[in-house]
Amino acid sequence: MSSSTYKENTVNIEGHCINYLKTGEGSHHIICLPGALGTIWSDFKPQIEGLDKTKFTIVAWDPIGYGKSRPPNREFNPRFYHKDAEFSAKLMEVLKIEKYSMLGWSDGGISAMIQAAATPDRVKKLVIWGANAHITDKDMKLYEGIRDTAKWSEKMRTPLEMVYGAEGLRDMMQEWYEALDQIYKKGGDICKKDLLKITAPTLILHGNKDPVVPDEHPVFLDENLKNARLHRFPDGKHNVHLRYATEFNKIVTDFLLHE
Repeated sequence: MSSSTYKENTVNIEGHCINYLKTGEGSHHIICLPGALGTIWSDFKPQIEGLDKTKFTIVAWDPIGYGKSRPPNREFNPRFYHKDAEFSAKLMEVLKIEKYSMLGWSDGGISAMIQAAATPDRVKKLVIWGANAHITDKDMKLYEGIRDTAKWSEKMRTPLEMVYGAEGLRDMMQEWYEALDQIYKKGGDICKKDLLKITAPTLILHGNKDPVVPDEHPVFLDENLKNARLHRFPDGKHNVHLRYATEFNKIVTDFLLHE
């Protein structure tokens, strides 16, 4: 089944045209939050197509400045994670979905934690991977290594260049890096304080060979979230939900429906 089989829609939220997709008839609602520069289809194709539509209703979206939620261009500043969390919550309000679980990858996992802390009465369960609550010296060195999109593999770069253009992608990645550098220089705390406010049962997934998120981050989250467990993919990297989609979808389904 191709992406053209699914109908995307737009909704106006505070003057911003937000692109989203809603599919499935299940009673358990999910919202999917993409990673940096990510879109509905670049980041969640195997979940949109693979999760059981009789059990789940899936919402995926392009945050402001990403994918088809443009214009405007993406605005990166130290609060961009919080803005994505706010608009994700507002999108679900507009769609009249009161309670839901959240799937957040990478940057989307950070915003999902912020949202789960801000609206604990609405978030049933939380699934995050490739996410971190703070930025370390080691992290900034890793970000320095990926800020130049010309050094990315063609497989990683081409799909996003098709969305933003080569120059647009390069500029956005540079602005993303600069925003994280600002957070780092102010102490590195993205959402550590929010972790105590998260009441939703949380599944943390981690690829043991993730080149972007060192092991200390999922361990920190596991230790500091009240009701969390950590599942590891021994050979996984940053994109375990894409690389191991069938296994990932089964683990997530079991967690959301049966744990």
